[in-house]
Parts: sequence; structure tokens; C-alpha cells
Amino acid sequence: MKCPFCGHTDTQVIDSRVSEPGASIRRRRRCVSCTKRFTTYETVELRLPQVVKTNGTRSDFDVMRVRNGFQRALHKRPVPTEFVDQAVDRIVARVLALGEREIPSREVGEMVMQELYLLDKVAYIRYASIYRQFEEPDELLREIKKLEKPHDTLTIRLPGV
Repeated sequence: MKCPFCGHTDTQVIDSRVSEPGASIRRRRRCVSCTKRFTTYETVELRLPQVVKTNGTRSDFDVMRVRNGFQRALHKRPVPTEFVDQAVDRIVARVLALGEREIPSREVGEMVMQELYLLDKVAYIRYASIYRQFEEPDELLREIKKLEKPHDTLTIRLPGV
């Protein structure tokens, strides 16, 4: 670690403590050259992948975009915000667990649909109608009929399973 006072690269760790929430480590350091003390914080850097859109362009994974998709689909539906937050957190955890540098936007959309399916069937249909770009009413009806079947064909993969 480089000393912020003299720029010397040789420093010693005097004390290390885990921060209150446990998300970082606080270290007290002393410069070997000028003997001044300073504090550093060590945190984990989680890198979300790039999203590859269907037209081939790439953009950063945006948690707010995922959340907005949920909010639009769930508009005026009786689903608590807490459940939406948990669903978004599960999607982010799944994306991070993939360990990929890039993820197709289709895959993110499917994850959102799976979570909406569990939360609210009407919101699921709303999202599916836009996401799957239904052109004919009978396409929408087929999707609704899938919901009516007790042996639905939608595969739901829960995290850690």
C-alpha cells in the first residue's frame, strides 16, 4: 500500500477490524519511511456482467432496469415491495453466480419472467405480452391457458437448487 503522505510503498498493518455491517475490513497502517499513520478500507468488488442485447449491442447490467420491469408489470397489483426486492436480489445473485462476463438479455428476461410467475400471474402475463412480443390475440390466449394447467411447463429454478 502506498503512503498517502510521502508516497513510499512500504507500509505496515498495525490493526485490522471488520466494519460494523461486516462488508469491509478497516486497516490501520504505518508508513515505514515517514512513520505517519493512515486508515484503509478493504471491500469486495462484485462485477456484474455486460448484457448482450438481441441486436448485438452491449450495456452494463442495470439493476434499476430490472426493478423498473417489475414495477411496470406489477403496477396496481397487490404484491408487497419487499417481495419485489427479494425477487430482484435473487436475479442479481443468479447473474453473479453465473460468473460470466457477458449474459444475453434474453436470459435476464427469462429470469424476470420466472420471478413474476411466482409473484403474480397477471403481472407475468403483462410482462410476457411485451417481452415475447405477441402479435396475435391467440398467442396471448395460449400463454394464459398455460397458467390454467396444473402441470404447467414453465421451469422454475430457485437459487441454490
